[in-house]
Amino acid sequence: MKSRRKEQKMKNRFEDYLIQKGYKQTTPGGHPSTVYDYIKRINQVCEWENMSWEGLAKQIGAVVPQYDVGGVKEEYGNKSHKAVINALKRFEEFVKESL
Repeated sequence: MKSRRKEQKMKNRFEDYLIQKGYKQTTPGGHPSTVYDYIKRINQVCEWENMSWEGLAKQIGAVVPQYDVGGVKEEYGNKSHKAVINALKRFEEFVKESL
């Protein structure tokens, strides 16, 4: 239970970080926007990498290059108009600035 609360706390902090950086929570039509998409993408990467948010935070410096241009997982990083790699890069910034 404790690890779930810890993970939720990190997700909430990442959400707050993105909002502070000017990313939108909703589209003009009221649908979930970039903030929630990036959280979803980080969840997806955690599934692919079989790790928690905390584990990803600890390994972010090694994971980002894999999903970036020329990386072994570039194809995944490019999904949805590069939403995955963009979310990873914002998460990396969050980790460096906040943790």
